[in-house]
Amino acid sequence: MNKLGNAKSLGERIRELREIKDLSLREFGKKLGNLSAAFLSDIELGRRHPSAKVLTDMARVLGITVEDLESYDVRPVIEDVKRLVAQNPALGFALRKVLDKEVTPEELLKLVEKKSERKKS
Repeated sequence: MNKLGNAKSLGERIRELREIKDLSLREFGKKLGNLSAAFLSDIELGRRHPSAKVLTDMARVLGITVEDLESYDVRPVIEDVKRLVAQNPALGFALRKVLDKEVTPEELLKLVEKKSERKKS
């Protein structure tokens, strides 16, 4: 799940919207200022991430808001994670445990929601 609970990745959402508009990768690339189909394919497959300008242009061509596309960006804010782990090594250990135990995003979100509910009580 991404930031808004969407199951798709940013690349999958872009591909879905491009296909709804019936645009090939080449046609899409031309509308974005002659970006290569290979570059766009890499974005859709999650191997690359578009710059802010390219993301803005994609949103315009696809007829949606940049915020909608950004909501599908599931990349961790790596510098924030590194900083937090440096401040609290136990957090790094906990994150490794989450990865080792193959905790799903849904399970992690449920845990966070339970903790939030307990704090409200």
